[in-house]
Amino acid sequence: MTTISRRHALLAAAALPLAPALAPLPAAAAAPLQGPAQGAGFNRFRLGAYEVTVLQAGSRVSDKPQETFGMNVTPEEFAAVSAAAFIPADKTRNFFNPVLVNTGTELLLFDTGLAPEGITGALAAAGVTPDQIDVVVLTHMHGDHIGGLAGESGVTFPNARYVTGQAEFDFWATQANEGFDAKVRPLAEKMTFLQGNGQVVGGITAVEAFGHSPGHMAYMIESGDARLALTADTANHYVWSLAKPDWEVRFDADKPAAAATRKQLFGMIASERMPFIGYHMPFPGVGFVEVQGDGFRYVPVSYQMMLDA
Repeated sequence: MTTISRRHALLAAAALPLAPALAPLPAAAAAPLQGPAQGAGFNRFRLGAYEVTVLQAGSRVSDKPQETFGMNVTPEEFAAVSAAAFIPADKTRNFFNPVLVNTGTELLLFDTGLAPEGITGALAAAGVTPDQIDVVVLTHMHGDHIGGLAGESGVTFPNARYVTGQAEFDFWATQANEGFDAKVRPLAEKMTFLQGNGQVVGGITAVEAFGHSPGHMAYMIESGDARLALTADTANHYVWSLAKPDWEVRFDADKPAAAATRKQLFGMIASERMPFIGYHMPFPGVGFVEVQGDGFRYVPVSYQMMLDA
């Protein structure tokens, strides 16, 4: 995990308060957005000279959350932690939050949700059509991140190029996985492959966050003095994963590595007082963390990213 440590050193040298830099500004891309706004299915704000839009591509309620989270703790501990956080121990709601970044010259989409209908609907709510997407970045190859790439009508983003981690692609290319074979493999010739510290475009850098999947990537977005982390599935719940980073998660391929990554990446985010977007955090998925005990307290954003400079 040397990549995260390197990022920590670089960012620590330039740490500045974030909220004043995150004021609204209309984008200036060839396919411009309509400026900062909140609406059904999207939440848009400025990050330096960039514009960031969190898209709700879907959500679903599930029973028996301890079959997924906290698999290595007793039901009594799981229930007590849930009650202390004012959430039920027998139900959960999962969110799917792709992220659109407008750099002023390109529109970049991070992950694609479960199906084309979900991501295209969220984009439409935000005033964007699929053909306007210039770059699609895949943090990893689980079905709820690649599902929107293609459907019965063909490729969802016909004008896009694609970026993903080399280690992630190489792993799934050997697995005979139906979702990967149908939706990712046909796009291989349009893909750029990154390792840790590789850049998607200027100011957007890949961070190795392995464990949830063999090549799972987070991304750091920097524009001027403003910084934001896209943590993807590093933590999949704000209590049962983020507050309790050592709790095992069913979908983590390497559970010890995933726990170590959670503690290291969110430790850096907490020390820098940096906002982050979590793919499965309650929509709009944007918040801060502070160290609390052996884990982290999640502080969701309210209005601070929508203020004028």
